[in-house]
Amino acid sequence: MHPRLLKTFLAVARTRNVTRAGEALHLAQSSVSDQIQALEADLGVPLFVRGRQGLSLTPAGDALRPYAQELLALADEARAAATAGAALAPRPLALGALETIAAARLPQWLEDLRRRHALLRVNLDIAGSGALLQGVADGMLDAAFCFARGRLDARLAHRVLRTEPLALVGPPSARADAAPPSARQFIATQPGCVYREMLDAACAQAGLRGPAIAAEVGSLAAIARLAAAGAGCALLPRLAVQAQLERGELAELPWPGPAASASLILVWRRRRAQPPALANLLEAARDWAAAVTPAGAPLPRAAPFPS
Repeated sequence: MHPRLLKTFLAVARTRNVTRAGEALHLAQSSVSDQIQALEADLGVPLFVRGRQGLSLTPAGDALRPYAQELLALADEARAAATAGAALAPRPLALGALETIAAARLPQWLEDLRRRHALLRVNLDIAGSGALLQGVADGMLDAAFCFARGRLDARLAHRVLRTEPLALVGPPSARADAAPPSARQFIATQPGCVYREMLDAACAQAGLRGPAIAAEVGSLAAIARLAAAGAGCALLPRLAVQAQLERGELAELPWPGPAASASLILVWRRRRAQPPALANLLEAARDWAAAVTPAGAPLPRAAPFPS
């Protein structure tokens, strides 16, 4: 089984669509189909079945998937070891990040990485949390910056880089409104989104029942603008609305109980040997985490470097 065929197989399994898999791999649709047929012929079993929701894995395909992931990961480890042993220039570092983190935090971190390793090239993808974590687990991304949510895939390691405060924001006129959060209308992202999980967790911690949702919006920038216009309030990472708060376009409102926050984490896949570019990132991230952690305070749920 050639690694190229396994990589194409995993892309189709992830997207459930030959065309989208081809776009992700920069291949023509016909090439993707040919590679899947070649893999099925090699194994002697069908790997996909077509249904209303697109392509689904057969029992054989479902059994193959974890082995394909491990084989590709092992191939990457072997390539990394050979590259390091030959002292060759590292391949580009494939990173992913939430848009908010990419805009507010990555510039200084990636500039620090560039100063440490001037020849290191970075490819950065912007996506949602689910796509980022899947991309790291599948080996499409070396690492990703996102907010912690639930339990991670057992194949993934992570490091908490900083604790980001959340801010309850509304229009400037809301400063004169003494209504508690329980009496306010909220603008939020859709259920299942990490930012919606932040809101629900913060409300539960503060002893508030489910917030009254005035609108569900898929963009933090749009949510902030709607809150500034008076359409409702929103609980968002302060880093996403810092500029509007400083310009007076939004007002930060009091939050009951403990200050709400979210953990900004770096996630990568556990490997026996890390690719040189990823090893460089993990080394730099030690200092990024240390720079934002109070002296003597432990990092919660942190995995050891460089597992």
